[in-house]
Amino acid sequence: MAVLNIVLVEPEIPQNTGNIARTCAATGTRLHIIEPMGFTPDDKKLKRAGLDYWHLLDITYYKNLDDFFDKNPNGEYRFFTTKAQNRYVDVEYSDNVYLFFGKETKGKQRLEITDMDGNFTLEGVKNGDVIQISFIGYSTMEITYTGQPVGVIKLAEDTQKLDEVVVTALGMKRSEKSLGYAMQELKGDALLDSRESNIANALSGKVSGLQIVRSSNGVGGSSKIVLRGNNSLTGSNQPLIVVDGTPMDNFTGGVDDAWGNSGTDMGNGLSDINPEDIESMSVLKGASAAALYGSRAGNGVILITTKSGKKNDGLGINVNFGVTADTPFMLPELQSSFGQGSVGAYNDQTNLSWGPRIEGQTITTYDGRQVPMAAYDNIGAFFGTGTSFNEGVSFQQDVNGTSMFFSFNRQDDSGVTPEQSLNKTNLTLRATSFLDEAKKWKVDAKVNYVNQNAHNRPIIGINPSNAFSTVYNLPRSLNVLDFENCVDDQGKMVWYDKSNSPQENPYWVTQYRQNDDTRNRILGNASLKYAPTDWFDIELRGGTDYYTTTTTQKLYSGGNTKPEGSYSEGSETFYENNFSFLATVRKDDLISKLGGFVTFGGNIMQQKRTKMNASAGTLLVPDLFDVNNGVDKPSITSSLTQRKMNSLYGSLQLNWDGWLFLDVTARNDWSSTMSKENRSYFYPSVSLSAVISDMVQKNGGSMPDWFSFAKVRASFAEVGNDLDPYQLYNVYTISKDANGNSMASAGSTLFDSSVKSELIKSWEVGADLRFFNNRFGIDAAWYKTNATNQLLNIPMDAFSGYESRKVNAGNIQNQGFELSLNGAIMQTASGFNWDAQAHFSLNRSKILELTEGVTVYDIKTVDVLQIAATEGGKYGDIYGQKFVRHNGQVVVGEDGLPLITTDKELIGNQNPDWMLGLTNNFSYKGFDLSFLIDFRIGGEIYSATTSSLHKNGNAAGTVVNGDRADFVVPNSIMKKGDEYVKNDVAVTPQRYWERIASSGNYGLPEVFTYDATNIRLRNITLGYTFNKNLLKKTPFQKLRLSATCNNVWMIVSHLPGIDPESVAATNTNAVGFENGGAPTNRSYTFNLTVGF
Repeated sequence: MAVLNIVLVEPEIPQNTGNIARTCAATGTRLHIIEPMGFTPDDKKLKRAGLDYWHLLDITYYKNLDDFFDKNPNGEYRFFTTKAQNRYVDVEYSDNVYLFFGKETKGKQRLEITDMDGNFTLEGVKNGDVIQISFIGYSTMEITYTGQPVGVIKLAEDTQKLDEVVVTALGMKRSEKSLGYAMQELKGDALLDSRESNIANALSGKVSGLQIVRSSNGVGGSSKIVLRGNNSLTGSNQPLIVVDGTPMDNFTGGVDDAWGNSGTDMGNGLSDINPEDIESMSVLKGASAAALYGSRAGNGVILITTKSGKKNDGLGINVNFGVTADTPFMLPELQSSFGQGSVGAYNDQTNLSWGPRIEGQTITTYDGRQVPMAAYDNIGAFFGTGTSFNEGVSFQQDVNGTSMFFSFNRQDDSGVTPEQSLNKTNLTLRATSFLDEAKKWKVDAKVNYVNQNAHNRPIIGINPSNAFSTVYNLPRSLNVLDFENCVDDQGKMVWYDKSNSPQENPYWVTQYRQNDDTRNRILGNASLKYAPTDWFDIELRGGTDYYTTTTTQKLYSGGNTKPEGSYSEGSETFYENNFSFLATVRKDDLISKLGGFVTFGGNIMQQKRTKMNASAGTLLVPDLFDVNNGVDKPSITSSLTQRKMNSLYGSLQLNWDGWLFLDVTARNDWSSTMSKENRSYFYPSVSLSAVISDMVQKNGGSMPDWFSFAKVRASFAEVGNDLDPYQLYNVYTISKDANGNSMASAGSTLFDSSVKSELIKSWEVGADLRFFNNRFGIDAAWYKTNATNQLLNIPMDAFSGYESRKVNAGNIQNQGFELSLNGAIMQTASGFNWDAQAHFSLNRSKILELTEGVTVYDIKTVDVLQIAATEGGKYGDIYGQKFVRHNGQVVVGEDGLPLITTDKELIGNQNPDWMLGLTNNFSYKGFDLSFLIDFRIGGEIYSATTSSLHKNGNAAGTVVNGDRADFVVPNSIMKKGDEYVKNDVAVTPQRYWERIASSGNYGLPEVFTYDATNIRLRNITLGYTFNKNLLKKTPFQKLRLSATCNNVWMIVSHLPGIDPESVAATNTNAVGFENGGAPTNRSYTFNLTVGF
């Protein structure tokens, strides 16, 4: 027999509640009372009706509706009203059903609850009466009755309700208004609208203080997340990613190598998550928000909660199908006036476009053909339209208290370049159930399997195999389509360039220089929760992140860089296991108006990574790809790293009368990566918040009608950045010499037992304000962090036997301001709604100190360019050579060409001055439209692509007014003896640009470092959701069509033809550098979602 649940919403008449309580006690029905009540539980009338039975009641009290739904998330809800379409005797009642009854009539106000489809009828309403419509999670709407039916009313989602429950550290659910620190929760639908296959990219412009650094590496390219600036000179500066309580490895595979010799971009770990599976994402930005993660929280934490089963109408099945077309978003600006050659003369062997003017004259090509000279759109010819097909099905349902979720997703991508593809399969199973009728034991288990296969990930940098750079720099009068048939009768690559170090035919690269990789990944967790009372529970949890990646690199014979071909293969296996417990005790009104909760828990983390790479080198038998088919013995390398961390943590929250909240947390970590003398680290935090609006009301005052909510907060915390394994200890490498004898060589870092973990201290103050019944809101925060004990590598004398020693030194200060604005701008009775959000942030970083004898710490040096941290300067300052100047004028030599400094000087900084995301959402009946404008203002980026285009004569900037006339360098002077005189020596454009663009392998940093400011229409989505009434006679419960475009319009950019977001690599802290990568894409997605 089913056990029923009676829910009384804000009961007002004690006799009614008492009679219902007596009935519940007699029938074994559970009673749930949602406050506020119109009386106290000890009311005499209440006791008179149910006193004899009160001790027999199974009764639970809730602060509000949010509290009820948080504690009973998987129920089947039935709402009772005299205006419903169904009779209560016409339906079946399961064990997990909750019967809702609204509050009684009070004064002139009346409460009516709609049916399950939102239908309602009001009787006795007069013209001019105000009808107020509300629903959990949506903004309340008031309309004035005019005598006509109100029709369809669509409420706008309320992102401002601060009494809603959000997911915080360790997965604990807290009332948002009680938090003393900055965090932001995004619902899964808000992330899904952009239809980004890499969920990290969907965060752009939606979270204040969060920056997405994207690589330009095509299909499956990686992205990096940075919160509130960089806190480490040697760490990754990426936040910890936690999925359903289990940390996951968010590796970034962007290759930090200017020459393109370190492999390909393998994507980032977060991209393995299926966006369709995400319920919500909580961004813990400050140290206080993330403090319970200790030495893993130095860069913030992102908590991902995936979907679980819940009661749905119908079968609970959703089918999703999407198709995406990708085209290049921005392309280099090229000239079409001058053809192949040098100093104005045609040369069929050069890779330069400094030849004669293109006028249709007959030329002899590299293969002896007579053709008219013309300019070709080689970029348009080589790059095509990429496609992506995404199919998914999910099942989400609750059956007799057991909730189940299943999803299957398949994604098949092809890139804008030939022969580039990626496919991904994602399978998720999750089940949650109570193990007993009293619902004291609850088990939750989930497994997520991911399989990904990629073919021909692109190579970037100064590399003959970089097809993008080759096509960009192909002489303007050469037609790339002439090389589409890329192999001749002898099996050799067809190409025009016979020099000693030529680029490779880009079509040949895509077919005969192949790389493939496969990744299999399992993310799993299981938890057991025991809640013997409503004030105590304990949870045991175990989770794993396991993946293995295999790679192969095949170079076929017939090329011009290694004619015999080569082969290598590799593998990487990683796992991290976490086992934890968390006990919670909570009690309101413990002493007078003082209440709160206490938690205590612990975690054991084990991590292991193994790598192996085997290379055959030059092949003995062409095109036989086996590690033993090499001219020489195969080269095999392998590595093993292990890491363990044990942790204990706890928290205490005290609240006074529900408006004043004090949070104190503490965590202690014991890390295996540090020496035994310095293995233990303690991380405390404290935060205080006061809800001023609640304080005023509870002390007899009142707020103005237009002022809905006011809260202030402040916090302090210490967190850390742990060291990677084997960075500190003396390590040894085992290998063999040429004769096969075993050798052991020492590591390059000197052991120092005094080295400690990096320490980040953070201060934060903020305020939340809401106006006009929560329709408009402001959330502001100021923060300051000091990252000390930086783990720096200091060079040592070569005679010491070590290359460097690890020291604790330095102090990086980040100070910033964040502002989020939210508004329900327009809500009409006709169903038109307009809401908007703005997320603004600015961060100022400063290197307060480094270490004795070191004023500049190198982050990355690429040829003539250096990105560094300078004492007294900013994190990520860009240094490079400049023009020699005297009194602001450019000094030239006797040849009229500019002189270049020998020392590096400050040119700019890689970080933006401020960022802003503006989101607008419109809806009318079933239609919805949303768009995001993304601002990234300030900062600089060096463009090696633009430098190369100028050097080779392809760039549009090498032609002025359709000509290449000699010119005198503007604002230039020449030194004659001891005096400087005005320069009047003319130079050719070719000589000028070859001087400027040939400072080493790259061009002059002063010229080719650009303002990285960019303002873009990031995405726009138009959708239509069919009304449920239209679907009643169909098998569908939901039907939605949508169209999305990403990278719609670059409104402002100062980098000609190159996207300022397309950085060379993401697995580095030097991101102010672009180097011949794939063009970023504009995508068009059409999506269909059907629910059954």
